[in-house]
Amino acid sequence: WEQHKLGDLANIVGGGTPSTNMDKYWDGNINWFSPIEVGNQIYKISSQRKITEEGYNHSSAKMLPIGTILFTSRAGIGKTAILEEEGCTNQGFQSIVPNKDKLDSYFIFSRTNELKEYGEKVGAGSTFVEVSGKQMADMNLMIPKRIEEQIIIGKYFSNIDNLISLHQ
Repeated sequence: WEQHKLGDLANIVGGGTPSTNMDKYWDGNINWFSPIEVGNQIYKISSQRKITEEGYNHSSAKMLPIGTILFTSRAGIGKTAILEEEGCTNQGFQSIVPNKDKLDSYFIFSRTNELKEYGEKVGAGSTFVEVSGKQMADMNLMIPKRIEEQIIIGKYFSNIDNLISLHQ
């Protein structure tokens, strides 16, 4: 395995919120996730609230591709889920968009506890602790040299997670 910075393996993307005073920005068809929606589930397909194209264009939200790891970055740092449909988030996230030839989505998802511990350790703030995208990008990770090995490890943990779900 080799040590890498998370930012060398993935893009770290913050979120944004359209003005809640503008009705035309809301009730559209674009997934827009908030941290409260990320719980114990592994995958997220659809958000509770949706924004319009105009709302998206008038916010700092960024479209996140399938396979992105949603990572809550404040007020409950370290909750994660894997996106199964495109979507965006509010500013309570520093989402991890894996570089497809360098980082496997399920492999990095399986490291949620490490991500959470790191975020809690480096996070700052007086009202509530928050971890920035730059701080997340600076996280050192030991990972297999080859993406194929990450994929095998990711599938192994996925199978275990599925078995756990079946037994519950």
